Amino acid sequence: MSEENKKYERPTWDDYFMGLAHSVSKRATCDRGRAGCVIVKDKQILVTGYVGSPRGLPHCDDVGHLMKKVVHEDGTISQHCVRTVHAEQNAITQAARRGIALEGSTIYVRMTPCRTCAMLIINCGIERVVCEKKYHAGKESEEMFKQAGIQLDYISEDLLEYPDQ
Repeated sequence: MSEENKKYERPTWDDYFMGLAHSVSKRATCDRGRAGCVIVKDKQILVTGYVGSPRGLPHCDDVGHLMKKVVHEDGTISQHCVRTVHAEQNAITQAARRGIALEGSTIYVRMTPCRTCAMLIINCGIERVVCEKKYHAGKESEEMFKQAGIQLDYISEDLLEYPDQ
């Protein structure tokens, strides 16, 4: 079948909102994880967020990363850039600044949220988390979502890892 005779396939809602999260991520200011997210309710966008430094502070893209080492219980060590606020955190704080309730909403993210983001997602009432991929250190968040009764869906089972992790 030729390209011009192909029937147009409308994206699913999950594919549509994940595509928007990718567009939002283009505003991110940390090249280690150009992540963006979209929070929706009843198929309507409530708020977006992307990885970036707190207001008025320098960005990784301008001054470099602020790396911290974390020693885990099993003895492994990972490195994290702590200069930026995660996309999920930025979206949740933007909702708070604008008086937007997130109760009963769905969040679309690049990967399994970190532990801190997972706790914020749980406490603000988000009911469903849709991730493009799995985060290599996402097991604890997965367990917290399960215990809290939050639906967690993956578009892909692929694992996302950062360089020099």
